[in-house]
Amino acid sequence: MGKPKTNTQANAMPWISHLVEMRDRLVKALLGVLVVFIPLSFFAKDLFTLLAGPLMVFLPEGTSMIATEVASPFLTPFKLSLLAAFVVAMPWILHQAWGFVAPGLYQHEKRIAVPLLASSVLLFYAGIAFAYYVVFPLIFGFLTSMAPDGVTIATDIGRYLDFVIALFIAFGLAFEVPIATVLMVWTGMTTPNKLKEKRPYVFLGAFVAGMFLTPPDIISQTLLAVPMYLLFEGGIIMARLLVPGIKEREQQDAERAES
Repeated sequence: MGKPKTNTQANAMPWISHLVEMRDRLVKALLGVLVVFIPLSFFAKDLFTLLAGPLMVFLPEGTSMIATEVASPFLTPFKLSLLAAFVVAMPWILHQAWGFVAPGLYQHEKRIAVPLLASSVLLFYAGIAFAYYVVFPLIFGFLTSMAPDGVTIATDIGRYLDFVIALFIAFGLAFEVPIATVLMVWTGMTTPNKLKEKRPYVFLGAFVAGMFLTPPDIISQTLLAVPMYLLFEGGIIMARLLVPGIKEREQQDAERAES
């Protein structure tokens, strides 16, 4: 007969099992990214051509993008393919994260977490699409038109990729404002009525965020700030629809304020 497990050993077992499961989930997530990356790598040049489209339209005739480093023609499309694989595989990555945390949630928490998780993915994709189809043409049209006479525009492909990736991340995260709003209401930090009282501050904060997250021009700043504020309003509506018991909480707050 083996020796009985001590309390320390018994307490360590759940932690070890959690760590093993987390490792397995991470491996599955990375394998998902790899499965997407392999076919995308064969179209790396086409992906970069597609990404460079909004800028190429506004480059003066006879000019093109350049590569100032020896390995840039290979590494830049390769990097883009890898980043694109992460974006495409995002639902699978979040599915693995959900599989890890779901067992520890109550049933009512799962009911709100599932729509929030799905909405966060869709909103992130929407932010990327908004940046590519709306923001990029306006930004690049403005920036190229401001070049002084005698200055040839020749953008480095590596710098260009870093620039657009930063904008993709900025707009992708900005479009997560409704999710952040719902989470604040869900955790009891605030209520929709209290959020409405903060509208002027949120409006100002959106423009401050646009100033830090976008290039130093009023067009891109406005294009980020206005959607952020509108999404904040959408988050208030989502919170009223998704968070259980929110009407009762607001009624209790109103009664306390009157007493």
